[in-house]
Amino acid sequence: MANKKDLINREISWLSFNERVLQEASDKNNPLMERLRFLGIFSNNRDEFFRVRVATVKRLKDLKKKSLSEISFDPSALLSEIQEISLKQQKKFELVYHEIIDELKDENIVIVNENTLKKDHIEFVDEYFEENVRPYLIPIILKTKSKLPDLKDKSLYLGVKLYNNELKDIPLYSLIEIPNNVPRFLVLPALGDDKTYIILLDDIIRLSLSHIYGLFDFDQIEAYAFKITRDAELDIDYDISTSLMEKMEKSLAKRKKGKQTRFVYDQYMPIDLFEFLLGDIKKKDTENIIPGGKYHNFKDFIGFPKIKKAHLYYDYLKPLKHPKLHKKISVLNVIKKEDIFLSYPYQSFKYIVDLLREAAIDPQVTQIQINLYRVAKKSRIINALVNAVKNGKKVTVVIELKARFDEENNIHWSNVLQENGIRVIFGVPGLKVHSKLILITKKNATGIEHYAHIGTGNFHEGTAKIYGDYSLLTADQRITNEVEKLFAFFESNYLRLSFRHIIVSPFSTRRKFISLIDNEIKNAKVKKEARITLKLNNLTDDTLIHKLYEASNAGVQIDIVIRGICCLVPGIKKQSENIHAVSIVDRYLEHVRAMIFHNDGDELYFISSADWMQRNLDSRIEVTTPIYDKKIQKIIKKMISIQLSDNVKARLIDAELKNEYLVNDKEPVQSQIETYNFFKKYSKKQDIL
Repeated sequence: MANKKDLINREISWLSFNERVLQEASDKNNPLMERLRFLGIFSNNRDEFFRVRVATVKRLKDLKKKSLSEISFDPSALLSEIQEISLKQQKKFELVYHEIIDELKDENIVIVNENTLKKDHIEFVDEYFEENVRPYLIPIILKTKSKLPDLKDKSLYLGVKLYNNELKDIPLYSLIEIPNNVPRFLVLPALGDDKTYIILLDDIIRLSLSHIYGLFDFDQIEAYAFKITRDAELDIDYDISTSLMEKMEKSLAKRKKGKQTRFVYDQYMPIDLFEFLLGDIKKKDTENIIPGGKYHNFKDFIGFPKIKKAHLYYDYLKPLKHPKLHKKISVLNVIKKEDIFLSYPYQSFKYIVDLLREAAIDPQVTQIQINLYRVAKKSRIINALVNAVKNGKKVTVVIELKARFDEENNIHWSNVLQENGIRVIFGVPGLKVHSKLILITKKNATGIEHYAHIGTGNFHEGTAKIYGDYSLLTADQRITNEVEKLFAFFESNYLRLSFRHIIVSPFSTRRKFISLIDNEIKNAKVKKEARITLKLNNLTDDTLIHKLYEASNAGVQIDIVIRGICCLVPGIKKQSENIHAVSIVDRYLEHVRAMIFHNDGDELYFISSADWMQRNLDSRIEVTTPIYDKKIQKIIKKMISIQLSDNVKARLIDAELKNEYLVNDKEPVQSQIETYNFFKKYSKKQDIL
């Protein structure tokens, strides 16, 4: 159902991407603790998928049949397919988890539970429970006719069955919310046997059930984990009398009570407890119900306790120095002379912080403008902006309150910024601002100078360590003047915009890329070399996909490196036989968007904040910038060519979504390691290309 002849359904393609994450967890070539971390990433990804994408499909299912005529799939059939794939993946997940647990034992790392806890640890765990856990527990007793209280999205619960021998037929039920302000894992005291013992918070609570319910006379108490997932869509009422901040805060409160979209439970839960806990979920909606193992909220395994055994982790790849910025007193002076390109996490993100710190204290800098989508909880970016205001600079921050799952963080930073005298603009009505821009204005004896940053990733020190992204720093007036024009639009949304150099959604991105593809088609038809190279997170836009099919049929060679969703089907005769697509999943999250068009030998290079999705093209402010510097072009081409040569972590994208590794008889190329080694050489010698 989900795969038409020429397009793969986006939800099914996303599940295929998450399957690639699960492959990393099962790959024994990866260090053991990293495999456990990939289980956590898989679980976190899946939670968000159900909160957002599955919730959307469910809303479509609830529409009247007449309203469904404009969509290309049957929501009910798609939900069934999602359920089928999710159950298969869950079984694989459980197998991989138990495999990893067994391998941890071989490393003398033992995860114990309430039944396997060593006697020498019982007193320690009892004391830990009384001092650190019990104060946060408020069990709720429920009778068989009780109505369940509102359960929180993302919280983990124990469903408890309580009964005594005389009243076996009339059990009581109870709920315990596992506190999220207590560490999920407890490392137990050493016993002198060279083993590290770890117990989960869930099992500490299970061990203590008789104490928790000590006031009652129960002969038997059983506890089984479950959680629910709720629709995370924000319903914002655009009442003009209410500020956007107030609307967001009200919507965030509503999100916590959104419609249930998934019930995940321990498959060994007794049937009566299971049916009781289902609550309002309709039994006929089987796509809501996912049986699992004893433990849920595996995202917590991303933060599994650090064990002092280096071979259990990836070798640390320290972010590298940029040869033209290292030990330079002024970043602005370097940018004034030439464009600077940064690639994270291979190179250090600190240069962006250095740039803003310099702008904050440079007496000739008069203004800093920046747009923020996601920032770190302890943000040096924010700190630099606050210091700039203290130094008399005019600072304007365009902050996107509707950045999904970062709304509360962005509301917090909005308040901090405004309290410190910074002008805050809450995006653009009707459009998310997803661009990654900085504009620094400097006034000297010769006039006004502008310095701009355009990038593919967020101004977030944490994700810059694990997300692959590009930044362009430039004083090129062709670009800086147009970035200035866009910031003017943020101030006054009624302005009519036109750009000759940067490409801005929703105004011109779709039209520009269609034009660039058409140019390659024209060249192919007159037997000139024609080639397109794309590196994207997601490729879902029907119009651009069919334009790529047209290019393939004209003879244009198309190479795509795609991280996640790919609705395009490569390698189909008379449709996409000239399209080759791979996906790379490795230690870093591939987040770059970059495009190269052959252009009859005069290649055109772009980096962008936008994926080729309808929302990025038509419903967001996104910025794509041309790369004019020839040296930077060579670096980008080298990086993408390394990825296209990957035969270790690259999977082929195909119609069957088999996720087969790209295997050949060439020397092994693990692109992220090769890219790091490339920049390691570059950091010492600038002319390695």
